[in-house]
Amino acid sequence: MRMMLAFAAVLYSAAALAQALAQSSPPPAAEKPAAEGKAGKPAKAQKATPKGSAKESIAVRLQACQDIEDGTKGRLDCYDEVIKPAPKPKAAAAKTVMDCKFTKEEDERLACYNGFVDSMPKLPKS
Repeated sequence: MRMMLAFAAVLYSAAALAQALAQSSPPPAAEKPAAEGKAGKPAKAQKATPKGSAKESIAVRLQACQDIEDGTKGRLDCYDEVIKPAPKPKAAAAKTVMDCKFTKEEDERLACYNGFVDSMPKLPKS
């Protein structure tokens, strides 16, 4: 009985330690590919994405895309960077903003994103 109790205590403390380490900082290997990928992109593509986008919520990043002129490829590209497109041949009507990624036609996908983002309450940009 004591052995099971000791085992449970060790297991619980190990899980708590793992959670604390996971919340404190991301692994350094995850940061390197992102930094290398950004260095190779042209300056125009970096301007379209909001700064610090990895730390902000999806809603804040989508709302930041509305700073780009409406109906342009740049705004759609900004939305697509936040939510990667995964077009389906026969996509159902979108019930959430995440369902817009399944829309195949670019104009329809842009209208879908705009409809949801326009109806969102304005969030602080922190």
